[in-house]
Amino acid sequence: MPILNVDQIKRFTHMCGATIPEDLLMKLEAIQSDADAVLRCDVDHAAQQYRELLEGGAPGIHFYTLNRSTSTRNIFENLKAAGTLG
Repeated sequence: MPILNVDQIKRFTHMCGATIPEDLLMKLEAIQSDADAVLRCDVDHAAQQYRELLEGGAPGIHFYTLNRSTSTRNIFENLKAAGTLG
C-alpha cells in the first residue's frame, strides 16, 4: 500500500493494528512536510522489501495501489532497473 501521507498512514495502521517499522517511521516523520520526499522514501523502502521477498523465493508480489499507481510504477521500475524482474 503506498505511503503518500504520513499522518494518514499512522491513523490507518493504528485503526487496523498494524505497525510501521520504527526506522521507516522516523524517516517519514522527518520528511512528512515534503510530499515528493515521502513518495521517494516509500518507493525505496517498498522496492527493497520486494527485492528481498523475490530473492528469498516468493513466487510474486501483489500491489494495492488504492487508485494511486505512481508509487507502484516507480517501484516496478526500480525493481526492473535492479534486475530483480525479468
